[in-house]
Amino acid sequence: MDKIISRTKENRDKLIEAVGRSATDILAWLRFLSIYTQKKLLKGAVNFEKGKDILVDVLLVKRGRYSKHFLNISFIFLIAGAIIGGPVIAEYYPTVEPQESGYDENSEDILSYSDDELSTTTVVSDKPRFEIIDYEVTAGDTLGSIAEKFGISVDTIKWANSLKTEKLIAGQSLRIPPVTGIVHKVVAGDNIYSLGKKYKSEPQKIVNFPANDFADLDTFALNIGQILFIPDGVIPEAKPVYRAAPVPQYIAGAGGKFQWPAQGQITQYPVSYHMAVDIANRSAPPIAAGDAGSVLYAGCIRYGYGCHVVINHADGYQTLYAHLSSLSVSAGQGVGRGQVIGKMGSTGRSSGTHVHFEVRKNGVIVNPLSFLQ
Repeated sequence: MDKIISRTKENRDKLIEAVGRSATDILAWLRFLSIYTQKKLLKGAVNFEKGKDILVDVLLVKRGRYSKHFLNISFIFLIAGAIIGGPVIAEYYPTVEPQESGYDENSEDILSYSDDELSTTTVVSDKPRFEIIDYEVTAGDTLGSIAEKFGISVDTIKWANSLKTEKLIAGQSLRIPPVTGIVHKVVAGDNIYSLGKKYKSEPQKIVNFPANDFADLDTFALNIGQILFIPDGVIPEAKPVYRAAPVPQYIAGAGGKFQWPAQGQITQYPVSYHMAVDIANRSAPPIAAGDAGSVLYAGCIRYGYGCHVVINHADGYQTLYAHLSSLSVSAGQGVGRGQVIGKMGSTGRSSGTHVHFEVRKNGVIVNPLSFLQ
């Protein structure tokens, strides 16, 4: 019996020892697994970050090339989602029940409609065009009809397409400039003053045209190779589009709602992209208020209007006087008709001494000549 008990204890001790060794091995294996997993995860994270950085660099470098593809793919997924999910959403979340409609319509009602009850209106945008477009000549087109259609001169179309005659052929492609004048490709040595002289136009007209860009807004420097529009320009052997007209003395008034703001020459009349009148005078005379009112703004900005004054008048009218060299009034001050408010200059987006005069009615810029004549 003692032998049996002793053997049992011995077996139990061996079993406990074996279980202990197994538990120790399992714990050691778990520790190894934990360390191995952490190392693999860390290495994977490092590789992922490196790959992500490379992908980001590639996308940044090629963003202009691949952005279109990403947008197209996103748009396709969006459409697919709408097609697939739309019916489900409509089935489970109906927005309008058939009986909720306030309009009872049957086949007789539809058949009883007449053309007189239907009317459509096409609204033509008055927004100015600032780019050259291609126009395909159709049967019956003439240079005159095309010029009238796009609001430019016949000569402008001829010059832009190097046409020697006015004969057109159906299917022929024509370049149509956005404004009457010259389309010029800048070469070395060109500047707005030399081009204005060459094409018999005013440098300020070149500056005023919104599509014209400049390498330096302070000097109006041009980039070689850029396309420049010369409004009202003509080829050297052609006659000028207009002659500068003298402006009545502002002291004498003009008989309209507003009097002329200054003496000088009109260098640009109102056009769609420049609904104002430019009056130039190298002697830089004083500028007079067009009518009695209260000064809304009197200050200077680096570009655009430069130093300018805005005056509130009766009946919702405002007048604006831009590019002044000095100001004689301040905001909130009352002024009388003909009172000096500043001095003509060439500040802001200006190529020479002149005043840019605008008239506004309830915030909308209107043709100032309608109120000066």
